[in-house]
Amino acid sequence: MAAILARHPDILTRMAGHAALSILIDCPDLPCLVLLRPDLGRATLHRAPPPHDAAIAGRLSAFLSMLHGEEDGDALFFSGRLQISGNTAAVLALRNALDDAELDLTAELSALTRLPLAPLARALGPRLGLSLYRSA
Repeated sequence: MAAILARHPDILTRMAGHAALSILIDCPDLPCLVLLRPDLGRATLHRAPPPHDAAIAGRLSAFLSMLHGEEDGDALFFSGRLQISGNTAAVLALRNALDDAELDLTAELSALTRLPLAPLARALGPRLGLSLYRSA
């Protein structure tokens, strides 16, 4: 998370006063929960829910399609594919900041691993129901 924020510092600016809040990500198809602290540039893994200010729950495919701009976060929420609890303003601030950052997941993963992941993303994307690769 720190590396992504270093490349996209506007995410924290866009979150304003909500960046110091903790947001729990709960995907039932992942083996752990993820607690985000944007202001600290930290994401920690947990087996049980730690104290948090807000939570987002849903399948990994819903999160990925929202992050990659393939599906609207509001539509995912109103369809029930994503559930939000706690400080909804913090969740909205995070979603809006990520939308504005226009993250390319393939580029972000490639930067983190220093590997050219576009071929892998093209191969795995359809299995996840996504096109994780954006052509330039």
